[in-house]
Amino acid sequence: MKPTYYLIAAALSIMLSIYVFIFGTAANSHEMAIFIGLWAPTIICLGIFNILMNIHDEMCCAHKRIEGRQTGHDDGNCCSR
Repeated sequence: MKPTYYLIAAALSIMLSIYVFIFGTAANSHEMAIFIGLWAPTIICLGIFNILMNIHDEMCCAHKRIEGRQTGHDDGNCCSR
């Protein structure tokens, strides 16, 4: 997914948390709002993890291409994208 989607999801989580905190009518609405607010850092960390995994995949493909050129066994494009 695009990094923008993760930021939008985190922003929606924060806005929902604020809404529940201010307008919640349940007895434990403040605790629910804090729980919902904790989703934002989790979503951002998931986005960072996704970006790092994409970078890792690209580096592995580049390493395999370089290794293939050095040994003379050029497989072409190793990436399945």
